[in-house]
Amino acid sequence: MAYEKDFMIRVENLVKFYGHFQALKGESFTVNDGEIVGFVGLNGAGKTTTIKIATGVLYPTSGDVIIDGYSITKDKKKASENVGWVPELPNYEQDVKALDYFVYIAGYYKIPTIEARSLGKRLFEEVGLAGRENDKLKNYSQGMKKRFALAVSLISNPKNFLFDEVLNGLDPEGIQFFRNLALRLKKEGKAVLFSSHILSEVESLADRVVFLHKGKIVKEEKMEDLRKLVSANALRIILNSPSEEALKACKDFGEPILNNGVIIIQNFKGDLEDVVRALKPFGILDIGYVRQDLESLFFQILGGIQ
Repeated sequence: MAYEKDFMIRVENLVKFYGHFQALKGESFTVNDGEIVGFVGLNGAGKTTTIKIATGVLYPTSGDVIIDGYSITKDKKKASENVGWVPELPNYEQDVKALDYFVYIAGYYKIPTIEARSLGKRLFEEVGLAGRENDKLKNYSQGMKKRFALAVSLISNPKNFLFDEVLNGLDPEGIQFFRNLALRLKKEGKAVLFSSHILSEVESLADRVVFLHKGKIVKEEKMEDLRKLVSANALRIILNSPSEEALKACKDFGEPILNNGVIIIQNFKGDLEDVVRALKPFGILDIGYVRQDLESLFFQILGGIQ
């Protein structure tokens, strides 16, 4: 059964239990035509689970994902045939030549062998694997496997792409290739959802960002609106003895958060000398103004809900 097509990808009230553990708690969001959506969250937030459900690899406890108007739970074949997916940890048959395996996968899309080999050589060159077509996959590095997975995701020229931590393992050249690919797919009117721990890349690429925490969406904003929240008026402090007590001492000067032993005071107001005086008992190692980025904003959002 086809649903009314108002979005390329529509995640609807996803719930997923692993035994007694609830990984997803009713999340809903969309990815539109010609849009890149960044999917952000700490390890264990539920990003990979969401993406695996959207590809049909996992089945939700309840809820659904609608792709091109088709339900992933009720019409998996129709829904998944127009999705390109790069998993966080690509896992392929290792003792086989890369191009031969590419041709094998292309067979699922009913692409003839000669055409598939020609397509494979072109895509291998595009993703930076030219000359390594006849290497066995067991001899590929993790970054090369990611490049191979990118080539595989492009086999059927799908309308929708799901990239799970695609930047992990890629060298700078590979990251630049992904940037260019994502922007090209957007220009072609495709829907792109990508998760990444490299929030600077999310900030530079995404049109919209979905923040996931403990299986729930805690914020969803257009990147242009998030940039308005990013302030240059933030103070970064590294202490010898960071603590909750030190954090409390900062509350008179703005909105402090403590992350990995570093205190960031958002919307800093007051005098730097007063801060130094208040934090002297905790041993100041470094202090200075910083531009707030998406990462610090993300932890600010988490700090507001914990």
